[in-house]
Amino acid sequence: MQHKGDGAAIVQRMKATPAQDDAYGTTKIREDGLALTPSYLFQVKAPGEKKYNWDYYKEIVATPAEQAYKPLAEGGSPLIRS
Repeated sequence: MQHKGDGAAIVQRMKATPAQDDAYGTTKIREDGLALTPSYLFQVKAPGEKKYNWDYYKEIVATPAEQAYKPLAEGGSPLIRS
């Protein structure tokens, strides 16, 4: 097996490159390795609200990815070295 590069450099490149997620769209990987995705609150629909098969949930609120997670500046991640 041939060595393809420096692992730390590969991880840094992954964190710098937005990923395209099928469920959430463009996703950024933060310095601590957390993938930032929006968060959603759904409510189960009443039987009369269902319009087609698999139509079970109603979106109540969507929180943007930047607001859905604790900011790095507040600390707490053991993966961030000062």
